[in-house]
Amino acid sequence: MAAADILGAAMLAALVFYVLLGGADFGGGIWDLLASGPRAREQRAAIEHAIGPIWEANHVWLILVIVVLFTGFPPAFAAISIALFVPLVLLLVGIVLRGAAFTFRVYHAGNAPMQSAWGVAFSVSSVLAPLALGASVGALASGRLRLQPGSGGVPEGGWFAWLAPFPLAIGVYAAALFALVAAAYLAVETEGALREDFRKRAIGAAVAVFLAAAVALGLSWLEAPIVFEGLTRRGWSLPFHLATGAAAVLAFWALATRRVRLARAAVVAQAALIVAGWGASQYPFIVVPDVTLASASAPARTQHLLILALAGGSLLLFPCLYLLFRVFKGQRAFSMIDRRPRAG
Repeated sequence: MAAADILGAAMLAALVFYVLLGGADFGGGIWDLLASGPRAREQRAAIEHAIGPIWEANHVWLILVIVVLFTGFPPAFAAISIALFVPLVLLLVGIVLRGAAFTFRVYHAGNAPMQSAWGVAFSVSSVLAPLALGASVGALASGRLRLQPGSGGVPEGGWFAWLAPFPLAIGVYAAALFALVAAAYLAVETEGALREDFRKRAIGAAVAVFLAAAVALGLSWLEAPIVFEGLTRRGWSLPFHLATGAAAVLAFWALATRRVRLARAAVVAQAALIVAGWGASQYPFIVVPDVTLASASAPARTQHLLILALAGGSLLLFPCLYLLFRVFKGQRAFSMIDRRPRAG
């Protein structure tokens, strides 16, 4: 296996972790925006309790992708950062704004108007970020970012080449998937009436993910033929779709029968398979159809040293993340009565 393929697999794995962890944070913000009913305040409190201790750490996976891309594939990094400048700026604005709003909302707990304003900023930016991230991914896969020599990295369609049905559909798909992951997690981390609230929201999100996936697949036939061919005509395509479909059906059945822990595991498998399937269908391209892992590779020595750095860093990263989650996300359930974590 070439060094470029190893680094590509590392970036894809980091994106899987980002969807499962950082994506859940964005999804929590989406449900914060959609909190309703007699327990709306308790729903927001449960989301805040779930996100609070670990949300900053989850961005380590996105940072890892950026560092590997910049170091191991500098031409691809340059092409992406220029061609997708607008959606990437929107993504950064969403990430920074939601972090600031989340913090300021806590510190304005005694000021209802200010807390409400910061809550809206937190929720809206939590929707903006996954839409921008998904649109960026869709643009990379669509083939619309044709990079011509002498263009300064600006694609043929200009700065807004990513504004097309397929990339936008992937943005909606990403937001729906993040909402599903968050609701499945929150159904486990709450109990009683709150658990029922998030279980129902997870069922609704599962339906939204199915519909968004169907739309995205249909549009890929028209706008992303390379990805469509990868998803439908490679040797792994049918087993992969069967596995993803089985995870989705299991998640829906577990949610319908109130087996929330099984549902969480199935949703994790479903989300991981969706991201992995995108990466596999696009391989070996980073930017379809002009930039591949091989054509954008840094010198071999640089990539070999980067692989060693990733291997050494993982020996520190994974134990630290395990400890973080074990301390703050262990056997903790959110009590609607006193709004404090307690053994569950």
